[in-house]
Amino acid sequence: MIFLPFPLISFHYSLPILQHLTLFPHLFSLFLPATKVNVMDEKKRPVILITNDDGAFSKGIKTLMNVASKFGDVVVFAPDKVQSGTSNAISTKTPILSSKLYSQDGVTVYSSSGTPTDCVKLAFYSLFRDVKPDLLLSGINHGSNTSVNTIYSGTMGAALEGCINHVPSIAFSLCDYSWNADFSNAIPFIEKIIDFVLRDSLSFGTCLNVNFPKGEVKGIKVCRQANAYWDEEFDLRKGKYGFNEYWLVGNFVNREPLSRDTDMWAIDNGYASVVPIKIDMSDMDSIKYLKTKIE
Repeated sequence: MIFLPFPLISFHYSLPILQHLTLFPHLFSLFLPATKVNVMDEKKRPVILITNDDGAFSKGIKTLMNVASKFGDVVVFAPDKVQSGTSNAISTKTPILSSKLYSQDGVTVYSSSGTPTDCVKLAFYSLFRDVKPDLLLSGINHGSNTSVNTIYSGTMGAALEGCINHVPSIAFSLCDYSWNADFSNAIPFIEKIIDFVLRDSLSFGTCLNVNFPKGEVKGIKVCRQANAYWDEEFDLRKGKYGFNEYWLVGNFVNREPLSRDTDMWAIDNGYASVVPIKIDMSDMDSIKYLKTKIE
């Protein structure tokens, strides 16, 4: 057992102004092989946990809450600020603060000072200790999480944490970094994917990474992660007090632009990409080979 050297601090408050952050009702549906319970066979409404890495007040998470409430009761547990690029990071040196913002019309919203993965862990610990939610949704992210971005993404980190805990999990992203991005074209496909997963579930150890192109969405392509990388540079600037500051910049490079079975091809050609992601990163072929060489 690992003991974390920090307290979990929780306090609850309600402010009238927060009531104006109306959390609307609608969300979810998808596809993939699975061997699990059919949640939609249950008479009770499914419970759907939502988080993200853009913060509890982003347009993307509000859109997802709106969609999700069509399918079940929604609990939001999201960062209180932007946590992009935090991957699976957890807080071990500072306490995690959490606040219940409001609860109305089947939607309950909490914010947390932690990372997206912290949010999922704390939600499981404090709200779902006995019974896990039926579905975890992360997003909708403002920006692409295709290819190798999967390993940097806080949006994906939250979905992977749900997957580790045997909760069917989906990460949604739109390839538009604007704070006021238009998610309307993605909504019918989000609903389709959510509906599928609630009815058929997902295999244990597998979650879905879903990306949408900006603008029109022609359909869905189930595909693999493209072989791509960041060609990175650091922009040297002088800071406020004269110290050197290094700002990470660079270009994203697709090593296989002609391959038609990748997420980047799907996005570049106007399709939503759906990539099944596994928790187990073992390279089975290398295991077989290395056994013959070094055991």
